[in-house]
Amino acid sequence: LAVEVDQVSKIYRTYPSPRHRLLELMSGGRRRYAHETRALDHVTFSLGKGARLGIVGSNGSGKSTLLKVLAGVLTPSAGRVHVRGRVSALLELGAGFNPELRGRDNIRQFCELHGMHKAEIDAALPDIVAFSELRDAVEHPVKTYSSGMAVRLGFACAVYVRPDILIVDEALSVGDAYFQNKCLHKIRTMLDNGVSFIYV
Repeated sequence: LAVEVDQVSKIYRTYPSPRHRLLELMSGGRRRYAHETRALDHVTFSLGKGARLGIVGSNGSGKSTLLKVLAGVLTPSAGRVHVRGRVSALLELGAGFNPELRGRDNIRQFCELHGMHKAEIDAALPDIVAFSELRDAVEHPVKTYSSGMAVRLGFACAVYVRPDILIVDEALSVGDAYFQNKCLHKIRTMLDNGVSFIYV
């Protein structure tokens, strides 16, 4: 199995004010001031290596929360998640990028965070730039990018770190039709090579 999710719940606690959070803490848990919102409630599933999973649901149903738990961005409130292999996630527009850094520097940083060595990054960098079609814009800070450019950079990075598991949120809906088709073609190639795929 590539992914095992066992009875995973994620609860967000919100307080009327910071004062109420402090009062609850000082009471040792005897008094509750928090409003609890369950984003995930006892979710269980498994995904085999090379398998695909599509997740469909209305806004606020916990889809993105589940992907963030799988990617290790969020910790579940209860339950267990076991992911085997290198995970690459395209979660939110520009997520994981430093807006002050150039596109090229963000590529290097993204690859390093995914466990790639300098030689691997040097080899992958021209392919990432070519796939993103950013050309000279890769030398400009990411904060100057349009949403479409940010998606291009994010997707190119996500697929060229050679993941075992690719997680994609709704981010691809921002790009133009040409780039969406290019991404889908790349995803099909990755699926043919045994990459597990989770998509909202």
